Amino acid sequence: MNNTTPIPIPQKAVLSIREAAEYTNIGINKIDSLLRTPNCPFVLFVGTKKLVKRKEFEKFISSQLVI
Repeated sequence: MNNTTPIPIPQKAVLSIREAAEYTNIGINKIDSLLRTPNCPFVLFVGTKKLVKRKEFEKFISSQLVI
């Protein structure tokens, strides 16, 4: 049995698209489209899976007026 407790989202280095959507209140489809932009600073590919670099994503959000 795995008795480990899950790591809270604010302490994770990378997030799934679903976790990022939950954390920021931005829709899954919008986050996915942001990750598809060329030279996206907060995307991390693990194989074909796209993950969100939390700190870079937070910086990106704080610098934007409209998403």
